[in-house]
Amino acid sequence: MKAILLSAGQGSRLAPLTADRPKCLLPVGSKTLIDWQLETLKACGIVDVAVVIGFQSEMMEAHLARHDAPDFRVRPLFNPFYKVADNLGSCWMARAEMAGDFLIVNGDTLFEAAIPRKVLASPPAPITITIDRKPAYDEDDMKIVEEDGTLKAVGKRLPLQTVNGESIGMLLFRGDGPRLFVDMVEAMMRTPDGAKVWYLQAIDRLARTGVVRTCLIHGLQWGEVDFPPDLDRARAMVVAWG
Repeated sequence: MKAILLSAGQGSRLAPLTADRPKCLLPVGSKTLIDWQLETLKACGIVDVAVVIGFQSEMMEAHLARHDAPDFRVRPLFNPFYKVADNLGSCWMARAEMAGDFLIVNGDTLFEAAIPRKVLASPPAPITITIDRKPAYDEDDMKIVEEDGTLKAVGKRLPLQTVNGESIGMLLFRGDGPRLFVDMVEAMMRTPDGAKVWYLQAIDRLARTGVVRTCLIHGLQWGEVDFPPDLDRARAMVVAWG
């Protein structure tokens, strides 16, 4: 199984910590965020990882080279448009990596190994989006609407009264899923605003066709690192991980 990490951005909301390094290279306990991601994916049986990079690409390439091994390939994929494009552009850059089954992981999501294991063991579906639930959601959450395990919508601007979960930034594509996703990414990138949107807008469109299932990981440990308080929470979380 292959994984694609979307790690091209700088992480400006964590400034000044990210003035000279992307946020995936910030220390979270004894390791960087991307170290935790790569080591966790390896422990879950992932054998090939393509990492989309952009900001401080040479620093990223040098760091990733430490993880690359014959039994665990870690390959950088440079996105030259990272300053002007959102992560749909990173997916477009990585589309050649999407010929078979794969897992997409946001570059700022920290997660325990039980999460990808549960996603990889989920019932077969073209696309599976990993979700969690909480009592209330804010405007920055990537909110979802799902019904009986089928995703109906995903986005930050969904009406709060309809929301019943959030995406954690991990999706699995199997069977026809890779082709459906690549076709949608390519179609959206041809629109005037294509480079300015999140890749989950492609998932939102595909959800309308009923091909996206959900995998609930409530009770398992994860966190998105966007702001300084998120980094503090992430560092507290990994203390128990060793």
